[in-house]
Amino acid sequence: MPPFDLAAIGRGLPFVESLDDLRAAVTGRGVAVVQAPPGSGKTTLAPPLVADCVPGRVVVTGPRRVAVRAAAQRLAHLTGTAVGGLVGYTVRGDRQLRAGARIEFVTPGVLVRRLLADSELSGTAAVVLDEIHERALDSDLLLGMLAEVRQLRELPLVAMSATLDAPTVAEVLADDDGPAPLVGSPGALHPLEVRWAPSPTPRTDARGVTREFLHHVATTTAHHHGAGDTLTFVPGAREVDRVVEELQALVPKAEVLPLHGRLGPREQDRATGARERDSPRIIVSTDLAESSLTVPGVRLVVDAGLTREPRRDAARDMSGLVTVQASRASMTQRAGRAARLGPGTAVRLIEESAWVRAPEHVTPQITTADLTEAALVLAAWGSPRGDGMPLLTPPPAAAITAAEGTLSGLGLVDDAGRITDDGHAASRVPADPRLARALLVGAQLVGTALAAEVVAALSDDLRSDDGDLTRLVADLRSGRGREASRWRREVDRLTRLAPAVADGSRSGAVGLVAALAHPSRIARRVGDGPTYLLASGTRAALPTGGSLRHHEWIVVADVARTDSRVAAGTGAVIRLAAGITREEAETAGAGLRVRQVRADLGEGRVTAREVDAIGAIELSSTPMRVDAETGADAVARALADHGLDVLVWSPAADALRRRLAALHHHLGDPWPDVSDSALAARLDEWLGPELQRIATGTPVAKIDLTDPLRRLLPWPAATRLDELAPERLAVPSGSRAAITWPAHDDPSAAPVVAVKLQECFGLTESPRLIDGRVPVLFHLLSPARRPLAVTDDLASFWSGPYAQVRGEMRGRYPKHPWPQDPWTAPATARTKRRM
Repeated sequence: MPPFDLAAIGRGLPFVESLDDLRAAVTGRGVAVVQAPPGSGKTTLAPPLVADCVPGRVVVTGPRRVAVRAAAQRLAHLTGTAVGGLVGYTVRGDRQLRAGARIEFVTPGVLVRRLLADSELSGTAAVVLDEIHERALDSDLLLGMLAEVRQLRELPLVAMSATLDAPTVAEVLADDDGPAPLVGSPGALHPLEVRWAPSPTPRTDARGVTREFLHHVATTTAHHHGAGDTLTFVPGAREVDRVVEELQALVPKAEVLPLHGRLGPREQDRATGARERDSPRIIVSTDLAESSLTVPGVRLVVDAGLTREPRRDAARDMSGLVTVQASRASMTQRAGRAARLGPGTAVRLIEESAWVRAPEHVTPQITTADLTEAALVLAAWGSPRGDGMPLLTPPPAAAITAAEGTLSGLGLVDDAGRITDDGHAASRVPADPRLARALLVGAQLVGTALAAEVVAALSDDLRSDDGDLTRLVADLRSGRGREASRWRREVDRLTRLAPAVADGSRSGAVGLVAALAHPSRIARRVGDGPTYLLASGTRAALPTGGSLRHHEWIVVADVARTDSRVAAGTGAVIRLAAGITREEAETAGAGLRVRQVRADLGEGRVTAREVDAIGAIELSSTPMRVDAETGADAVARALADHGLDVLVWSPAADALRRRLAALHHHLGDPWPDVSDSALAARLDEWLGPELQRIATGTPVAKIDLTDPLRRLLPWPAATRLDELAPERLAVPSGSRAAITWPAHDDPSAAPVVAVKLQECFGLTESPRLIDGRVPVLFHLLSPARRPLAVTDDLASFWSGPYAQVRGEMRGRYPKHPWPQDPWTAPATARTKRRM
């Protein structure tokens, strides 16, 4: 087959100057790392060059479906061929590719599943990984998987990036000859002017991006929009739609177009193609257009400075996208879109100080995202948890362990993390493992059609006004809603992937399919209110007026964190759910079903019950006597969750702890640290016997902590405890006034003695404790024991303020002495007559 005409394809593209270096790396070493800025032409030129170096098909990954399709269409256009002939693409639900195609653009997920089906990637002559600097999870996994494939066979591999640390990638792809060769490229930018237009109101609040900020985005875009096209970046599809709606009213003569991943191919092509009208366009986009996708004709970029990143809330078993500050690298790439064709302008809707504080690079998804799908891929690849794989960033231990636990509960991996037969079946379905399991198992229980309908609704982040998933599926089935056509396409795709089973009719079947996907989100109502306890152990509440409140059992399809004061105090609001029966909960939650003895330290003592439960949801329980081991576990959990607050501090124990805290603060060793963290770290040392008593049923309130604390006293220094930090202080009247030592968590404060003023006559100097280091703070009281003065310098008080106190008090308390000379007057706690 004749080679590609690289001169014609690359006319005007700076990356032309790097083609010889790339050719030498591919033919000489079979591997290269390309670092070239956006707009240099690497996506256009590198694939055909590699195709000229190898016999067979070159597979090129792009980070998103719209970018993959656009890249294939552009290269096909430059080669004068139809899409699918010489150059084609494959994305989820869409394939344009003929048998003789030389270059195939795909999303990373497509190539991952090909690798799982054929670890040698037979039929592929070379692979080009584009835009790996975005650190998407699939791309990171692909890099490691392909590095291992290269150990099995000669597979030319090129990894391309705009901003990533190229030497690190080169090390991951190293072979016997050393790190992969680096290929650079000159930039392509014309002069770029950066302006700053921060919003007068906050960009985000607890609910997400604020309406006020989106109004600022729209008005700023309208103000700066001029002769060329404008590209405005906001973090998500909902923000895109809102800003587009406002701009259509603000700039009626401009063609205002949305661009995000939820649009259909035709709508996306309108934004990425040439103008349909002579008037300049405004394109409002997510980060789709940041680096992997070219929008022609842009001379102005307006950047909200925000992005969406996946986050996992391990405590609540929730995952989702959160809006965060974009990295400087991302904002630089966005701005560069304005200077591709000539001088451009970038308007950043943040302060310059926010730019300085922004993270330098994008956060790798592997460090923040839910790793359930990644864990299944790694298990199917034969490397559970990614152990031993050459990854840019290893998966965090806690996150990968949690993901493995989820897969185990779904029956997709065994206890050792090895993939099961069901796991292999799920891994062949291009969907989240939970949804794949719901499709495969749900088809057997309710029929293929209904299972595909529910899974399609769950996979596309769709919403229902009343939060009822069953009603949402019914509305989509009837064609209501603008997402219905996209949902129907996904249903058709999933139907082809699922086993063919006749549809079955059963009550609550929608909820059953959702519960198969998320058994940990099976929930049971708590009491008569809107609060539900999920099998995962967390609580969430239905919104006010929700239509599902009459259901005792539901499955939560979507839940969002919120202020802890709302959502019935749970801090989580249920946004989408479906009612289910107890029978369906038991069917879907079979992997979480347990029969065990559970002990808890609650209401002051350990109690034990034998329970039958779905996760945290108890179906039945029988009280039983607690054994020492089970009780000890309950005590340990309570201490881990609530710290030392589970203990009861008697006045004597609290007073001793305060004295020890002051001694440790002022003298240090050998006096023990009695802070919460220090005591928790030494529990067995000072509280061991008492913990055993609590574990076997002794009420916490009957455990006096005074003697256990004394076990921490150092010897022989302990003999000076009462001397250094006494409980009482002798005053001139002969009384021994109680000393109130400061709280254990504020040991630097002064010890306080509250005593009647008359009892201190003749005391010329304030006493000092702890080897004279700490003065006593006197609260001098009236005969009615009301405060008259606070001082740690009695000499100054007698010389000054006492005269005023005497003048005010002797008429009010005439029976008590108020001498002019407090220095020599006898101290007393009595009245003048009794004296």
